[in-house]
Amino acid sequence: MKIILLGAPGSGKGTLAKKISKDFDIPQISTGDLFRAIVKDDSPLGRQVKEIMESGSLVPDEVTIEIVKKRINESDCKNGFILDGFPRTVAQGEALEKITQIDSVILVELPFETIIERLSSRRTCPDCGEIFNTNDYASANCSKCGATLIQRDDDKPETIKHRLEVYENNTAPLINFYSARLYKVSSDKTPEDTYRPVKTFLESLEAKK
Repeated sequence: MKIILLGAPGSGKGTLAKKISKDFDIPQISTGDLFRAIVKDDSPLGRQVKEIMESGSLVPDEVTIEIVKKRINESDCKNGFILDGFPRTVAQGEALEKITQIDSVILVELPFETIIERLSSRRTCPDCGEIFNTNDYASANCSKCGATLIQRDDDKPETIKHRLEVYENNTAPLINFYSARLYKVSSDKTPEDTYRPVKTFLESLEAKK
């Protein structure tokens, strides 16, 4: 299955993607993770992407599309994949249609006020990428590898508000673009409550293939 997860930053797409990936044995492809890996290279492209990410703006379409195209052509994607964070514009969606056929688009819905609260409390491990929330995790160190947790620049309140504005203006139009393949789920409860109906939906979709 080839799946897209749509939703505002902080709506819970990453958590949902991990659960789908585990149960359906398809890789989660996060453009955020791909970009952060490029940033670590400290190349001219990496520095360009870092500056854009820290401002809360979108990486140019031509750069993003090439990075994603290369990733979905890797061997672990032969049975499908989950795109988390791509496409983010209708232009990217149109470009993706020319590359591959998507089976379903899952829209993860959450009020912006809740998103701002969640992301402001988020801390990330710079080494292994594990994510924690200060509301339920008091330690300053990662429970998996022990590294000191950080607050990413794009998780700071002023950047979050800008990211949500970018989403509203650029990404929300994809809801209409994918209306024929759209499945909606609210993430205002626990991750398990969010995932349960999604799993049932995907199992029915898989049974039809």
